[in-house]
Amino acid sequence: MLFNSLHFLIFLPLVIGLYYLLPQRFRWIFIFLASCYFYMAFVPKYILILFLIIAIDYVSGLAIEKASGTRRKLFLWLSLSSNILLLAFFKYFNFLNVNVADLLSLFGTEFHPVNLSIILPIGLSFHTFQSMSYTIEVYRGKQQAEKHLGYFANYVLFFPQMVAGPIERYENLGTELKVEHHPVYKNFSDGFRLVLFGLFVKMTIADNIAPYVNEVYKQPWTYSALEVWVAVFLFSFQIYADFYGYSTIALGCARLLGIKIMDNFKTPYLSRSISEFWSRWHISLSTWFRDYLYITLGGNRVKLPRWSLNIMIVFMVSGLWHGANWTFVVWGALHGLVSLAERYFNMIVKIEKTESLSFWNVLLTVKTFVITSLIWIFFRAENFANAKDMIKALLFNYHLAGKGVNYIPALVFSLALIVTDVYVYNSRIDVRLGFLKTPYRWAVYAVLIFGLFVLSGTQKFAFIYFQF
Repeated sequence: MLFNSLHFLIFLPLVIGLYYLLPQRFRWIFIFLASCYFYMAFVPKYILILFLIIAIDYVSGLAIEKASGTRRKLFLWLSLSSNILLLAFFKYFNFLNVNVADLLSLFGTEFHPVNLSIILPIGLSFHTFQSMSYTIEVYRGKQQAEKHLGYFANYVLFFPQMVAGPIERYENLGTELKVEHHPVYKNFSDGFRLVLFGLFVKMTIADNIAPYVNEVYKQPWTYSALEVWVAVFLFSFQIYADFYGYSTIALGCARLLGIKIMDNFKTPYLSRSISEFWSRWHISLSTWFRDYLYITLGGNRVKLPRWSLNIMIVFMVSGLWHGANWTFVVWGALHGLVSLAERYFNMIVKIEKTESLSFWNVLLTVKTFVITSLIWIFFRAENFANAKDMIKALLFNYHLAGKGVNYIPALVFSLALIVTDVYVYNSRIDVRLGFLKTPYRWAVYAVLIFGLFVLSGTQKFAFIYFQF
Protein backbone atom coordinates (compact mmCIF):
# COMPACT_ATOMS: atom_id res chain seq x y z
CA MET A 1 0.00 0.00 0.00
CA LEU A 2 1.44 3.35 -1.01
CA PHE A 3 1.30 6.32 1.35
CA ASN A 4 0.35 8.52 -1.60
CA SER A 5 -2.77 6.50 -2.54
CA LEU A 6 -6.50 6.72 -1.92
CA HIS A 7 -6.29 3.26 -0.38
CA PHE A 8 -4.00 4.57 2.37
CA LEU A 9 -6.10 7.72 2.81
CA ILE A 10 -8.98 5.46 3.85
CA PHE A 11 -6.83 2.95 5.72
CA LEU A 12 -5.04 5.37 8.08
CA PRO A 13 -8.07 7.11 9.70
CA LEU A 14 -9.76 3.72 10.21
CA VAL A 15 -6.66 2.30 11.90
CA ILE A 16 -6.27 5.36 14.16
CA GLY A 17 -9.94 5.37 15.17
CA LEU A 18 -10.13 1.64 15.93
CA TYR A 19 -6.77 1.68 17.69
CA TYR A 20 -7.93 4.19 20.29
CA LEU A 21 -11.34 2.54 20.68
CA LEU A 22 -9.87 -0.85 21.52
CA PRO A 23 -8.74 -1.79 25.03
CA GLN A 24 -4.95 -1.90 25.47
CA ARG A 25 -4.85 -5.71 25.72
CA PHE A 26 -6.23 -6.07 22.17
CA ARG A 27 -4.21 -3.33 20.49
CA TRP A 28 -1.18 -5.48 19.68
CA ILE A 29 -3.47 -7.87 17.77
CA PHE A 30 -5.01 -4.98 15.87
CA ILE A 31 -1.61 -3.45 14.96
CA PHE A 32 -0.44 -6.89 13.81
CA LEU A 33 -3.49 -7.38 11.56
CA ALA A 34 -3.34 -3.82 10.21
CA SER A 35 0.37 -4.17 9.43
CA CYS A 36 -0.18 -7.51 7.68
CA TYR A 37 -2.97 -6.00 5.59
CA PHE A 38 -0.76 -2.99 4.73
CA TYR A 39 2.09 -5.23 3.55
CA MET A 40 -0.12 -7.73 1.73
CA ALA A 41 -1.48 -4.91 -0.42
CA PHE A 42 1.81 -5.25 -2.36
CA VAL A 43 2.46 -9.01 -2.88
CA PRO A 44 0.39 -11.05 -0.36
CA LYS A 45 2.48 -14.24 -0.39
CA TYR A 46 5.67 -12.41 0.65
CA ILE A 47 4.23 -11.89 4.12
CA LEU A 48 5.34 -15.50 4.72
CA ILE A 49 8.98 -14.38 4.40
CA LEU A 50 8.45 -11.81 7.13
CA PHE A 51 6.80 -14.45 9.31
CA LEU A 52 9.88 -16.63 8.80
CA ILE A 53 12.21 -13.78 9.83
CA ILE A 54 10.04 -13.13 12.90
CA ALA A 55 10.04 -16.80 13.90
CA ILE A 56 13.81 -17.22 13.43
CA ASP A 57 14.81 -14.14 15.41
CA TYR A 58 12.18 -14.53 18.11
CA VAL A 59 13.43 -18.05 18.89
CA SER A 60 17.06 -16.95 18.47
CA GLY A 61 16.63 -14.12 20.96
CA LEU A 62 15.28 -16.49 23.60
CA ALA A 63 18.02 -19.05 22.89
CA ILE A 64 20.80 -16.45 23.04
CA GLU A 65 19.57 -15.12 26.37
CA LYS A 66 19.46 -18.58 27.96
CA ALA A 67 22.74 -19.84 26.49
CA SER A 68 26.28 -19.14 27.57
CA GLY A 69 29.77 -19.41 26.12
CA THR A 70 30.17 -20.61 22.54
CA ARG A 71 26.53 -21.73 22.32
CA ARG A 72 25.49 -18.11 22.76
CA LYS A 73 27.60 -17.06 19.79
CA LEU A 74 26.37 -20.06 17.79
CA PHE A 75 22.73 -19.00 18.18
CA LEU A 76 23.63 -15.46 17.16
CA TRP A 77 25.36 -16.66 14.00
CA LEU A 78 22.47 -18.95 13.16
CA SER A 79 20.15 -15.96 13.39
CA LEU A 80 22.38 -13.59 11.41
CA SER A 81 23.23 -16.15 8.73
CA SER A 82 19.54 -17.03 8.26
CA ASN A 83 18.68 -13.36 7.69
CA ILE A 84 21.63 -12.80 5.39
CA LEU A 85 20.88 -15.95 3.37
CA LEU A 86 17.27 -14.87 2.90
CA LEU A 87 18.40 -11.45 1.75
CA ALA A 88 21.12 -12.93 -0.47
CA PHE A 89 18.71 -15.35 -2.14
CA PHE A 90 16.05 -12.81 -3.06
CA LYS A 91 18.27 -9.80 -3.68
CA TYR A 92 21.69 -11.08 -4.75
CA PHE A 93 21.24 -14.61 -6.18
CA ASN A 94 21.25 -13.57 -9.85
CA PHE A 95 23.92 -10.93 -9.22
CA LEU A 96 26.24 -13.48 -7.58
CA ASN A 97 25.59 -16.06 -10.29
CA VAL A 98 26.53 -13.67 -13.08
CA ASN A 99 29.68 -12.53 -11.29
CA VAL A 100 30.76 -16.10 -10.54
CA ALA A 101 30.35 -16.91 -14.24
CA ASP A 102 32.45 -13.87 -15.19
CA LEU A 103 35.14 -14.81 -12.68
CA LEU A 104 35.33 -18.44 -13.86
CA SER A 105 35.53 -17.34 -17.48
CA LEU A 106 38.81 -15.56 -16.65
CA PHE A 107 40.27 -18.98 -15.82
CA GLY A 108 38.83 -20.60 -18.94
CA THR A 109 35.97 -22.35 -17.14
CA GLU A 110 32.54 -22.10 -18.71
CA PHE A 111 29.65 -21.63 -16.31
CA HIS A 112 26.06 -20.96 -17.34
CA PRO A 113 24.34 -19.05 -14.54
CA VAL A 114 20.72 -19.77 -13.69
CA ASN A 115 18.68 -16.61 -13.42
CA LEU A 116 15.66 -16.87 -11.14
CA SER A 117 12.57 -14.89 -12.06
CA ILE A 118 11.87 -13.69 -8.55
CA ILE A 119 10.68 -10.32 -7.34
CA LEU A 120 12.49 -8.80 -4.39
CA PRO A 121 10.07 -8.69 -1.45
CA ILE A 122 9.43 -5.03 -0.78
CA GLY A 123 11.50 -3.62 2.05
CA LEU A 124 13.35 -6.89 2.74
CA SER A 125 16.67 -5.14 3.39
CA PHE A 126 15.01 -3.00 6.05
CA HIS A 127 13.23 -5.93 7.72
CA THR A 128 16.33 -8.09 7.96
CA PHE A 129 18.53 -5.29 9.31
CA GLN A 130 15.95 -4.27 11.90
CA SER A 131 15.47 -7.84 13.08
CA MET A 132 19.24 -8.50 13.11
CA SER A 133 19.81 -5.49 15.35
CA TYR A 134 17.52 -7.10 17.93
CA THR A 135 19.44 -10.38 18.16
CA ILE A 136 22.78 -8.56 18.24
CA GLU A 137 21.61 -6.39 21.13
CA VAL A 138 20.33 -9.47 23.00
CA TYR A 139 23.73 -11.14 22.44
CA ARG A 140 25.54 -8.07 23.74
CA GLY A 141 23.36 -8.08 26.85
CA LYS A 142 21.92 -4.63 26.10
CA GLN A 143 18.44 -5.95 25.35
CA GLN A 144 16.31 -8.53 27.13
CA ALA A 145 14.79 -11.14 24.84
CA GLU A 146 11.12 -10.45 24.13
CA LYS A 147 8.91 -13.21 25.50
CA HIS A 148 5.73 -12.02 23.79
CA LEU A 149 5.74 -13.19 20.16
CA GLY A 150 3.03 -10.68 19.21
CA TYR A 151 5.01 -7.65 20.36
CA PHE A 152 8.13 -8.89 18.60
CA ALA A 153 6.14 -9.48 15.41
CA ASN A 154 4.83 -5.91 15.56
CA TYR A 155 8.38 -4.63 15.97
CA VAL A 156 9.29 -6.17 12.61
CA LEU A 157 5.94 -5.48 10.93
CA PHE A 158 4.91 -2.03 12.25
CA PHE A 159 3.28 -0.59 9.13
CA PRO A 160 4.43 3.07 9.15
CA GLN A 161 8.12 2.16 8.88
CA MET A 162 8.07 -1.45 7.72
CA VAL A 163 8.75 -0.82 4.03
CA ALA A 164 11.52 1.80 3.97
CA GLY A 165 12.46 2.51 7.55
CA PRO A 166 13.65 4.10 9.64
CA ILE A 167 15.45 0.97 10.85
CA GLU A 168 14.40 1.00 14.49
CA ARG A 169 16.03 -0.57 17.54
CA TYR A 170 13.93 -2.75 19.82
CA GLU A 171 14.70 -0.65 22.88
CA ASN A 172 12.81 2.22 21.24
CA LEU A 173 10.05 0.81 19.05
CA GLY A 174 9.51 -2.35 21.12
CA THR A 175 8.96 -0.24 24.22
CA GLU A 176 6.70 2.22 22.41
CA LEU A 177 4.48 -0.59 21.12
CA LYS A 178 3.84 -1.80 24.67
CA VAL A 179 2.89 1.56 26.18
CA GLU A 180 -0.80 2.38 26.48
CA HIS A 181 -1.24 5.48 24.34
CA HIS A 182 -4.21 7.81 24.72
CA PRO A 183 -5.59 10.26 22.16
CA VAL A 184 -3.64 13.48 22.77
CA TYR A 185 -4.12 16.69 20.81
CA LYS A 186 -0.38 17.31 20.44
CA ASN A 187 0.17 13.88 18.89
CA PHE A 188 -2.65 14.51 16.41
CA SER A 189 -1.44 18.00 15.51
CA ASP A 190 2.21 16.93 15.14
CA GLY A 191 1.23 13.78 13.25
CA PHE A 192 -1.02 15.72 10.89
CA ARG A 193 1.72 18.24 10.14
CA LEU A 194 4.26 15.51 9.45
CA VAL A 195 1.97 13.48 7.17
CA LEU A 196 0.80 16.58 5.28
CA PHE A 197 4.33 17.89 4.81
CA GLY A 198 5.66 14.45 3.85
CA LEU A 199 2.99 14.02 1.18
CA PHE A 200 3.72 17.51 -0.14
CA VAL A 201 7.47 16.82 -0.36
CA LYS A 202 6.89 13.52 -2.15
CA MET A 203 4.00 14.36 -4.48
CA THR A 204 4.67 18.01 -5.22
CA ILE A 205 8.46 18.13 -5.20
CA ALA A 206 9.85 14.65 -5.91
CA ASP A 207 7.17 13.64 -8.42
CA ASN A 208 7.52 16.91 -10.36
CA ILE A 209 11.29 16.48 -10.64
CA ALA A 210 11.22 12.79 -11.59
CA PRO A 211 10.02 13.06 -15.25
CA TYR A 212 12.83 15.41 -16.26
CA VAL A 213 15.51 13.35 -14.52
CA ASN A 214 14.18 10.12 -16.02
CA GLU A 215 14.23 11.52 -19.56
CA VAL A 216 17.80 12.82 -19.30
CA TYR A 217 19.13 9.56 -17.82
CA LYS A 218 17.42 7.65 -20.64
CA GLN A 219 19.29 9.48 -23.42
CA PRO A 220 21.96 11.76 -21.92
CA TRP A 221 23.85 12.05 -25.23
CA THR A 222 20.88 13.94 -26.75
CA TYR A 223 20.91 16.71 -24.11
CA SER A 224 23.25 19.65 -23.74
CA ALA A 225 25.82 19.68 -20.94
CA LEU A 226 23.78 22.32 -19.10
CA GLU A 227 20.64 20.18 -19.24
CA VAL A 228 22.57 17.15 -17.97
CA TRP A 229 24.12 19.17 -15.14
CA VAL A 230 20.64 20.33 -14.17
CA ALA A 231 19.40 16.71 -14.19
CA VAL A 232 22.30 15.62 -11.96
CA PHE A 233 21.51 18.30 -9.39
CA LEU A 234 17.77 17.72 -9.68
CA PHE A 235 18.18 14.02 -8.92
CA SER A 236 19.80 15.01 -5.62
CA PHE A 237 16.63 16.84 -4.72
CA GLN A 238 14.37 14.14 -6.16
CA ILE A 239 15.80 11.29 -4.11
CA TYR A 240 15.97 13.48 -1.01
CA ALA A 241 12.36 14.66 -1.37
CA ASP A 242 11.23 11.12 -2.15
CA PHE A 243 12.91 9.40 0.81
CA TYR A 244 12.56 12.34 3.21
CA GLY A 245 8.88 12.50 2.27
CA TYR A 246 8.41 8.81 3.06
CA SER A 247 10.26 9.05 6.37
CA THR A 248 8.26 12.12 7.40
CA ILE A 249 4.95 10.40 6.61
CA ALA A 250 6.10 7.33 8.57
CA LEU A 251 7.01 9.55 11.50
CA GLY A 252 3.63 11.25 11.32
CA CYS A 253 1.61 8.02 11.06
CA ALA A 254 3.37 6.62 14.12
CA ARG A 255 2.83 9.87 16.03
CA LEU A 256 -0.91 9.76 15.27
CA LEU A 257 -0.91 6.47 17.19
CA GLY A 258 1.09 8.08 19.99
CA ILE A 259 4.25 6.17 19.00
CA LYS A 260 7.59 7.91 18.57
CA ILE A 261 10.08 6.66 16.00
CA MET A 262 13.46 8.14 15.16
CA ASP A 263 14.21 10.93 12.72
CA ASN A 264 15.84 9.60 9.57
CA PHE A 265 16.92 12.94 8.08
CA LYS A 266 18.30 16.20 9.42
CA THR A 267 18.82 18.61 6.50
CA PRO A 268 21.64 16.55 4.90
CA TYR A 269 22.34 18.94 2.04
CA LEU A 270 23.36 21.62 4.53
CA SER A 271 26.31 19.43 5.57
CA ARG A 272 29.86 20.74 5.25
CA SER A 273 31.50 17.36 4.72
CA ILE A 274 30.67 13.85 3.53
CA SER A 275 30.95 12.45 7.06
CA GLU A 276 28.49 15.09 8.29
CA PHE A 277 26.24 14.28 5.34
CA TRP A 278 26.06 10.66 6.46
CA SER A 279 25.26 11.73 10.01
CA ARG A 280 22.22 13.53 8.60
CA TRP A 281 21.17 11.27 5.69
CA HIS A 282 19.35 7.95 6.31
CA ILE A 283 20.43 8.20 9.92
CA SER A 284 19.01 4.84 10.94
CA LEU A 285 21.13 3.00 8.34
CA SER A 286 24.26 5.03 9.07
CA THR A 287 24.01 4.30 12.79
CA TRP A 288 23.28 0.62 12.06
CA PHE A 289 26.51 0.26 10.09
CA ARG A 290 28.40 2.26 12.70
CA ASP A 291 27.19 0.15 15.62
CA TYR A 292 27.23 -3.31 14.04
CA LEU A 293 29.93 -3.22 11.35
CA TYR A 294 32.31 -0.28 11.84
CA ILE A 295 32.78 -0.79 15.59
CA THR A 296 32.98 -4.58 15.13
CA LEU A 297 35.84 -4.06 12.64
CA GLY A 298 37.67 -1.98 15.22
CA GLY A 299 36.31 1.46 14.41
CA ASN A 300 38.90 4.18 14.99
CA ARG A 301 40.65 2.24 17.75
CA VAL A 302 43.13 0.80 15.24
CA LYS A 303 46.10 2.13 13.28
CA LEU A 304 45.50 4.59 10.48
CA PRO A 305 45.75 2.14 7.54
CA ARG A 306 43.33 -0.32 9.20
CA TRP A 307 40.98 2.53 10.13
CA SER A 308 40.96 3.67 6.50
CA LEU A 309 40.15 0.12 5.41
CA ASN A 310 37.30 -0.02 7.95
CA ILE A 311 35.82 3.16 6.49
CA MET A 312 36.02 1.77 2.95
CA ILE A 313 34.48 -1.58 3.93
CA VAL A 314 31.54 0.12 5.63
CA PHE A 315 30.84 2.42 2.69
CA MET A 316 31.15 -0.34 0.10
CA VAL A 317 28.92 -2.74 2.06
CA SER A 318 26.45 0.12 2.47
CA GLY A 319 26.51 0.57 -1.30
CA LEU A 320 25.88 -3.12 -1.90
CA TRP A 321 23.03 -3.03 0.64
CA HIS A 322 21.27 -0.56 -1.65
CA GLY A 323 21.26 -2.82 -4.68
CA ALA A 324 22.65 -5.86 -6.48
CA ASN A 325 24.73 -3.88 -8.93
CA TRP A 326 28.39 -2.84 -8.99
CA THR A 327 27.30 0.74 -9.60
CA PHE A 328 26.04 0.84 -5.99
CA VAL A 329 29.36 -0.51 -4.72
CA VAL A 330 31.21 2.21 -6.66
CA TRP A 331 28.77 4.78 -5.29
CA GLY A 332 29.60 3.65 -1.75
CA ALA A 333 33.34 3.45 -2.46
CA LEU A 334 33.41 7.01 -3.80
CA HIS A 335 31.73 8.26 -0.65
CA GLY A 336 34.35 6.38 1.36
CA LEU A 337 37.25 7.85 -0.62
CA VAL A 338 35.95 11.41 -0.35
CA SER A 339 35.27 10.94 3.36
CA LEU A 340 38.84 9.72 3.90
CA ALA A 341 40.28 12.55 1.81
CA GLU A 342 38.39 15.10 3.89
CA ARG A 343 39.52 13.53 7.16
CA TYR A 344 43.17 13.36 6.06
CA PHE A 345 42.96 17.00 4.97
CA ASN A 346 41.53 17.98 8.36
CA MET A 347 44.41 16.16 10.09
CA ILE A 348 46.92 18.26 8.15
CA VAL A 349 45.07 21.57 8.03
CA LYS A 350 43.43 22.42 11.32
CA ILE A 351 40.26 24.41 10.62
CA GLU A 352 38.19 25.72 13.48
CA LYS A 353 34.62 24.51 13.06
CA THR A 354 31.83 26.96 13.77
CA GLU A 355 28.08 26.98 13.24
CA SER A 356 28.07 30.56 11.96
CA LEU A 357 26.87 31.44 8.48
CA SER A 358 30.36 32.32 7.27
CA PHE A 359 31.60 32.38 3.69
CA TRP A 360 33.81 29.36 4.45
CA ASN A 361 30.89 27.28 5.78
CA VAL A 362 28.75 28.18 2.77
CA LEU A 363 31.61 27.19 0.46
CA LEU A 364 32.03 23.85 2.26
CA THR A 365 28.28 23.20 2.04
CA VAL A 366 28.23 23.90 -1.71
CA LYS A 367 31.30 21.69 -2.17
CA THR A 368 29.66 18.80 -0.33
CA PHE A 369 26.44 19.15 -2.29
CA VAL A 370 28.23 19.20 -5.66
CA ILE A 371 30.37 16.15 -4.79
CA THR A 372 27.35 14.25 -3.44
CA SER A 373 25.35 15.09 -6.56
CA LEU A 374 28.09 13.83 -8.87
CA ILE A 375 28.42 10.59 -6.92
CA TRP A 376 24.64 10.10 -7.13
CA ILE A 377 25.18 9.42 -10.86
CA PHE A 378 26.34 5.89 -10.01
CA PHE A 379 23.35 5.40 -7.73
CA ARG A 380 20.81 6.53 -10.35
CA ALA A 381 22.41 5.00 -13.46
CA GLU A 382 21.08 1.62 -14.53
CA ASN A 383 24.59 0.37 -15.28
CA PHE A 384 28.15 1.57 -15.87
CA ALA A 385 27.41 2.34 -19.53
CA ASN A 386 24.60 4.67 -18.47
CA ALA A 387 26.85 6.31 -15.86
CA LYS A 388 29.60 6.73 -18.48
CA ASP A 389 27.15 8.37 -20.90
CA MET A 390 26.02 10.79 -18.18
CA ILE A 391 29.59 11.77 -17.30
CA LYS A 392 30.55 12.19 -20.98
CA ALA A 393 27.50 14.37 -21.56
CA LEU A 394 28.39 16.48 -18.53
CA LEU A 395 31.90 17.07 -19.82
CA PHE A 396 31.57 17.19 -23.60
CA ASN A 397 28.02 18.10 -24.67
CA TYR A 398 28.61 21.84 -24.63
CA HIS A 399 28.35 21.90 -28.42
CA LEU A 400 24.68 20.85 -28.28
CA ALA A 401 22.04 23.56 -28.25
CA GLY A 402 19.81 21.54 -25.96
CA LYS A 403 16.31 20.15 -26.44
CA GLY A 404 14.55 23.17 -24.98
CA VAL A 405 12.99 21.19 -22.15
CA ASN A 406 11.52 23.42 -19.45
CA TYR A 407 13.25 22.45 -16.21
CA ILE A 408 12.50 25.75 -14.45
CA PRO A 409 9.46 24.39 -12.50
CA ALA A 410 11.57 21.51 -11.17
CA LEU A 411 14.25 23.99 -10.08
CA VAL A 412 11.61 26.12 -8.34
CA PHE A 413 10.34 23.10 -6.40
CA SER A 414 13.95 22.25 -5.48
CA LEU A 415 14.46 25.79 -4.25
CA ALA A 416 11.36 25.40 -2.06
CA LEU A 417 12.97 22.33 -0.49
CA ILE A 418 16.20 24.25 0.17
CA VAL A 419 14.30 27.10 1.83
CA THR A 420 12.40 24.61 3.99
CA ASP A 421 15.63 22.91 5.05
CA VAL A 422 17.19 26.21 6.04
CA TYR A 423 14.04 27.00 8.03
CA VAL A 424 14.01 23.68 9.94
CA TYR A 425 17.82 23.34 10.30
CA ASN A 426 18.61 21.14 13.32
CA SER A 427 14.90 20.94 14.13
CA ARG A 428 11.85 19.35 12.50
CA ILE A 429 8.93 20.71 10.51
CA ASP A 430 6.24 19.87 13.08
CA VAL A 431 8.26 21.57 15.81
CA ARG A 432 8.93 24.68 13.73
CA LEU A 433 5.29 24.99 12.67
CA GLY A 434 4.25 24.64 16.31
CA PHE A 435 6.10 27.89 17.07
CA LEU A 436 4.09 29.85 14.52
CA LYS A 437 1.05 31.89 15.46
CA THR A 438 -2.23 30.23 14.48
CA PRO A 439 -2.98 32.37 11.35
CA TYR A 440 0.51 31.79 9.93
CA ARG A 441 0.41 28.07 10.74
CA TRP A 442 -2.91 27.60 8.97
CA ALA A 443 -1.61 29.63 6.03
CA VAL A 444 1.21 27.06 5.71
CA TYR A 445 -1.34 24.23 5.87
CA ALA A 446 -3.31 25.92 3.08
CA VAL A 447 -0.20 26.21 0.90
CA LEU A 448 0.68 22.55 1.46
CA ILE A 449 -2.87 21.38 0.68
CA PHE A 450 -3.00 23.63 -2.40
CA GLY A 451 0.29 22.13 -3.56
CA LEU A 452 -1.02 18.59 -3.10
CA PHE A 453 -4.23 19.14 -5.06
CA VAL A 454 -3.08 21.61 -7.70
CA LEU A 455 0.68 21.33 -8.12
CA SER A 456 1.41 17.65 -7.48
CA GLY A 457 3.06 15.66 -10.26
CA THR A 458 0.88 14.39 -13.08
CA GLN A 459 2.48 10.94 -12.76
CA LYS A 460 2.52 8.83 -9.60
CA PHE A 461 5.93 7.34 -8.81
CA ALA A 462 6.60 4.64 -6.25
CA PHE A 463 8.96 5.62 -3.46
CA ILE A 464 12.53 5.07 -4.66
CA TYR A 465 13.67 3.21 -1.55
CA PHE A 466 10.89 0.61 -1.93
CA GLN A 467 13.26 -1.27 -4.27
CA PHE A 468 15.74 -1.80 -1.43
